[in-house]
Amino acid sequence: MNRRQFEHVIAAAANIIGLDEFVVIGSQAVLGTVAAIPDSMLVSMEADVYPLQEPERAVEVDGALGDGSQFQRTFGYYAHGVGPETAKLPRGWKDRRVRVDVPPRPGSKRRPVAYCPEIHDLVLSKLAAGRERDIDYGREAKAHGLVDPGVLSERVGDLPVSEEVRARVLSLIATL
Repeated sequence: MNRRQFEHVIAAAANIIGLDEFVVIGSQAVLGTVAAIPDSMLVSMEADVYPLQEPERAVEVDGALGDGSQFQRTFGYYAHGVGPETAKLPRGWKDRRVRVDVPPRPGSKRRPVAYCPEIHDLVLSKLAAGRERDIDYGREAKAHGLVDPGVLSERVGDLPVSEEVRARVLSLIATL
């Protein structure tokens, strides 16, 4: 996915459900927060999103724009409607999130906005998930100078996870 596709997904979601503000979590949230992104961090063709004010309506986004939808078949990328609980983001992430004003689709009166976790918060959520692809994502972010391990370590205590997971995340940060 690239920035244009990211914006298309958000604008389409706004048009489909009649809401303008969305939260983007998951790997492609980086498209809203970092200017120069290595291709290795842009391999996913889905944006994980939920409506800010009515997260339960993410199911509508998924139905209209999700995997296997006409949207996905037409464009080759899609929106995955998720809930706020999907990503384990550190306390305070909402204060650090990045607002992305998305250009409206031609002829639309909607003014879509995407809110994306700041890159350190995003990488921490990926490390907390602990899948190999998430760890690789963290390594790529570190290798390209997008994250500071010191900032990551400082925020580990704010993750809404068990002490065991926090300890694992701290170990992962040391190996990035």
